[in-house]
Amino acid sequence: MRKVELHLKFFMCVTQSRQLVRTPQRTAEEASTSSMLIQKPPSGTDALKSLDTMDDPDTVEGIPIFTNEWIMTHEEHHAAKTLGIGRAIAVLTSGGDAQGMNAAVRAVVRVGIYTGARVFFVHEGYQGLVDGGDNIREATWESVSMMLQLGGTVIGSARCKDFREREGRLRAAHNLVKRGITNLCVIGGDGSLTGADTFRSEWSDLLSDLQKSGKITAEEATKSSYLNIVGLVGSIDNDFCGTDMTIGTDSALHRIMEIVDAITTTAQSHQRTFVLEVMGRHCGYLALVTSLSCGADWVFIPECPPDDDWEEHLCRRLSETRNRGSRLNIIIVAEGAIDKNGKPITSEDIKNLVVKRLGYDTRVTVLGHVQRGGTPSAFDRILGSRMGVEAVMALLEGTPDTPACVVSLSGNQAVRLPLMECVQVTKDVTRAMDERRFDEAMKLRGRSFMNNWEVYKLLAHVRPPVSKSGSYTVAVMNVGAPAAGMNAAVRSTVRIGLIQGNRVLVVHDGFEGLAKGQIEEAGWSYVGGWTGQGGSKLGTKRTLPKKSFEQISANIIKFNIQGLVIIGGFEAYTGGLELMEGRKLYDELCIPFVVIPATVSNNVPGSDFSVGADTALNTICMTCDRIKQSAAGTKRRVFIIETMGGYCGYLATMAGLAAGADAAYIFEEPFTIRDLQVNVEHLVQKMKTTVKRGLVLRNEKCNENYTTDFIFNLYSEEGKGIFDSRKNVLGHMQQGGSPTPFDRNFATKMGAKAMNWMSGKIKESYRNGRIFANTPDSGCVLGMRKRALVFQPVTELKEQTDFEHRIPKEQWWLKLRPILKILAKYEIDLDTSEHAHLEHINRKRSGEANI
Repeated sequence: MRKVELHLKFFMCVTQSRQLVRTPQRTAEEASTSSMLIQKPPSGTDALKSLDTMDDPDTVEGIPIFTNEWIMTHEEHHAAKTLGIGRAIAVLTSGGDAQGMNAAVRAVVRVGIYTGARVFFVHEGYQGLVDGGDNIREATWESVSMMLQLGGTVIGSARCKDFREREGRLRAAHNLVKRGITNLCVIGGDGSLTGADTFRSEWSDLLSDLQKSGKITAEEATKSSYLNIVGLVGSIDNDFCGTDMTIGTDSALHRIMEIVDAITTTAQSHQRTFVLEVMGRHCGYLALVTSLSCGADWVFIPECPPDDDWEEHLCRRLSETRNRGSRLNIIIVAEGAIDKNGKPITSEDIKNLVVKRLGYDTRVTVLGHVQRGGTPSAFDRILGSRMGVEAVMALLEGTPDTPACVVSLSGNQAVRLPLMECVQVTKDVTRAMDERRFDEAMKLRGRSFMNNWEVYKLLAHVRPPVSKSGSYTVAVMNVGAPAAGMNAAVRSTVRIGLIQGNRVLVVHDGFEGLAKGQIEEAGWSYVGGWTGQGGSKLGTKRTLPKKSFEQISANIIKFNIQGLVIIGGFEAYTGGLELMEGRKLYDELCIPFVVIPATVSNNVPGSDFSVGADTALNTICMTCDRIKQSAAGTKRRVFIIETMGGYCGYLATMAGLAAGADAAYIFEEPFTIRDLQVNVEHLVQKMKTTVKRGLVLRNEKCNENYTTDFIFNLYSEEGKGIFDSRKNVLGHMQQGGSPTPFDRNFATKMGAKAMNWMSGKIKESYRNGRIFANTPDSGCVLGMRKRALVFQPVTELKEQTDFEHRIPKEQWWLKLRPILKILAKYEIDLDTSEHAHLEHINRKRSGEANI
């Protein structure tokens, strides 16, 4: 149920066996054990303890989860290609629009056609289903071309009163039966999905009435004896229980952060306070993640109304910020914000309070529907595509006994959940807030939501202690190439360290700066405003420590460094390994250290995601969109684009999936001249359709002989008279720019987690009046593994590393490559099984690592 903003941000992996997973019901007593109301500022120790014990990985308690794990036999390997023969699927979007819906529609259409099924658009949502006629049209492969980068929904959406009445549903059933459609994919919010379930439950009675009135024949009724329903959740509010992220949420965060960043510059110029109101209805997710991503001074969310004296607390917080040298204040308000008595807290109320009590120049900005608009983010495109693929499989594997399900995201895995159970839990949250049971409402939102709240409270409400007596000294540094989000990680690490009462040092220019003594102490204001800044404010170099052990050891003594937080890419990881080796020669190196992966290449062993990779991915997608638009205007043009990543093909693969590429060449999947020939022939055939453009991505080190120039020349020669070729090397623009909301939030939480671990490890390593850490678990990589942030000793990761090519030996995203190829219309096999093996398993999350 949790809302994982980590793009996890990204990303859904295709796994290999299906099972039914059931989680235990949460009792009322368990649901009321923890209160999340804003109270007076908690002590740093208590708040950090709460953060440390917070489990991030969670499930929808009490909801069985059909996981997307497929068991294959040789005979079943080709089943997917014929699974839809003789079947028909309809897809509609309903309710409020959300960026990424078009990606889901595109995937449903293309994968449906891939399986042999006929696929129909239903225009204007349920209204189109009721009205029929031209509102229900058969889709073709080409009809969903150029949809990926479009916001909103190209097939239209509408609020439909007719469908709420049985007469309207009877007309809708008639329209489906006449077209032989017995599979319906609904993309929308909880209201739309509830309507779909009602439609399905009445289906038999509706057919009976239609047959009695002579509108359908007995044969038609028999052929359409049952209706399969699968839902995809499209909502920017991220308020649906059962999925980590709903389609559109990440894009909405992009729109919000673009505006917040722009407002910040004018607020600084005039020393203003800005009150920004964001959407979300009764869910505070957008407001909460925005506050973490921009370092807001205060956030109001409906799940956690402020204490009765919040006015005094807010004004004290704002004045303290100004007294520390800040020239602005940012307050984020969810549109459904309320106080403990249920009275709305509006943006104007807050503005009037600040002006009256503090006299600050205060302005209000209500973001409104701009949050729904614009181009979908890379995450939403991939989420929509991945969910669309799974929706088709769920529909075609459905039986009369299969309950209506919703396809959701759990960690980086696609799952199927019983639709109405998810809807019920979603309603339980609203009911809990209506009944003033706010602690339960917070808990029902999920552990990730609660953890976001804990990190926010630490950074915004806990005052750092004045005295540092008995504190530890921790140094923070960047290593390797710059990556967007590094500064957010540094900020979080520094401020959490200060809250703990530690002395925090910053090291300029990586290990080289550590050897040269380029070290200074950082205070609270030192890292002010760093969250939204790209690059590395501390400076970063690829230099490794081995050749400078003596100088580094001397500076560790000189500055009394007792712990080291290393934020960087593969060099940070290998530097950590060298520090472990150096402990044999220098006792001074026997201090705890932790590596936070931060690189656009996403190639650090021990972590599925790295800080900076999401920003780079979105940069590539934006560039590909513009290039495709250019190709659409000139016709018959193929672009070959080179991406960064070293030997790691993550960026090329995920950008290919998000931008709708025809091919993506990577090192991990070797290719030959024959493969290149197949790709050229594929594009030749494509040029005979209405889609007269092509996009090919190439990872910079995918093959030492088949270079970008070679592939460009090959395509140019073989495409003569059929299409023109162009090439683009994106280069270091992929390392620049402001961090995306995901990278800001991910980095902030990683920094908080790392510093919390560091304080505990230093205390654990204190012996005979000094710090001495020489165990393997005192030097770790903090990585995202499926559902959790986990600390892994760097020495244990050596066996999982291909040091020659600087990549992990196993990479989860490789399992997504078949989807990329299927959506590009290649004739390949998709591993699936018509006969899923289902089991009931009780899963308890209490023992999992937390974030």
